[in-house]
Amino acid sequence: MEFRKVALAAVASAVGLAGIAATAYADQPIPALVYRTGAYAPSGIPLANGYLDYFAMINNRDGGVNGVKLAVEECDTGYATDRGVECYDRTKGTGGGATVYSPWSTGITYALIEKATNDKIPILSMGYGRTSAANGKVFPYVFNFPATYWSQATSVVQYIANEAGGTDKLKGMRFAYIYLDHPYGKEPIPTMDVLAEKFGFTYDKYPVPPASMTEQKSIWLQIRKTKPDYAIMWGWGAMNGTAVREAANIRFPMEKFIGNWWSGGNDAVVPAGKGSIGYKSATFHGVGTSFAAYKDVEALYAAGGGSSADKEEHNNPLWARGFANAAYVVEAIRTAQAKFGNRQITGEEMRWGLENLNLTAERVAEIGMTGYIPPLQVTCENHEGTNPAILVQQWKGDKWEIISDWVPAMTDVVAPLIAQESAQYAAENNITPATCN
Repeated sequence: MEFRKVALAAVASAVGLAGIAATAYADQPIPALVYRTGAYAPSGIPLANGYLDYFAMINNRDGGVNGVKLAVEECDTGYATDRGVECYDRTKGTGGGATVYSPWSTGITYALIEKATNDKIPILSMGYGRTSAANGKVFPYVFNFPATYWSQATSVVQYIANEAGGTDKLKGMRFAYIYLDHPYGKEPIPTMDVLAEKFGFTYDKYPVPPASMTEQKSIWLQIRKTKPDYAIMWGWGAMNGTAVREAANIRFPMEKFIGNWWSGGNDAVVPAGKGSIGYKSATFHGVGTSFAAYKDVEALYAAGGGSSADKEEHNNPLWARGFANAAYVVEAIRTAQAKFGNRQITGEEMRWGLENLNLTAERVAEIGMTGYIPPLQVTCENHEGTNPAILVQQWKGDKWEIISDWVPAMTDVVAPLIAQESAQYAAENNITPATCN
């Protein structure tokens, strides 16, 4: 299994770097579970590169977080759950204790919940993983802000309703749900069932086996026959590009094909060429490079730093997602340091930082990410964040464009489901929910 240290040392001297503490503290260890190999590599590589680039920018531009350098160590999981657990076990003690894990896999996240909780190391499964972990009273070490799969499913249906003229127009509609036959792809199904009953639509399920993601012809021939009003996809890796190409082959209207946020990278649209124009996907951050902090990314690359990615990759929403994930990690470290001191923090202290993260619009502007990530507040009770919502982006043939305002989640649908499933998990695992002050 590939396991490597990623050098993110500063290249600038302390001269001119205002605000850096004079004392040199021990590095902050951040294991990175990546998948640069295998069938999911087209999705995993830009994620990993965006994640690395933000940490490298902080180290090079600022000398770390209040004088504490960020030490990233990669371990390649290949998106396999067993390898993800092995990577966790190999890296959790590195450098005196891991800070936080971003597994980039729902299957790995599920497998690590109990282990990480016992080890007091938080998991940031940003927009994926176990949705009911949004209940911080039951899952104190798992965070899934800024929105969960269940919230995303409700926002996608709400977006369709907005296009149709209201939720009453959903009655009688028929959708196709194409999903990776994996815990990730199955996660939204209970919510889709509730929504179908509530609004009177039906949906056909089309599971795509992980072992044959590029074999979807029979699925799309069936979709051509049933003529659904919309196709919704929960795909990943090689599945995404295959699905969009097959949809183009049967001339399915791309403006009626909506992927989730993991089905909205360049790997989903490039294989189909012009046939992918008009394809849409959800997202929870901006796209492109027109945000203030990007000038510091350019400076990093000009100095010979950054990931090995071609800079054109920075227009890939998946690179943007890795970059945003790292920004949340850094801001949580900064929040924890404000309470525990400007030093290397422990996993338990990082949990506090994540649980008290409050990214106001002013703070988002200060870090140069206005229009790129939304304001966000996390609480002890609510690890999803207080305002889950999505944007919808559309592929224009050469770039992605945001084409919607924020579409809020139907919290009235999601909250009871989270409460029910988290209560069941607590009962099955003899967990007494925490009392939040």
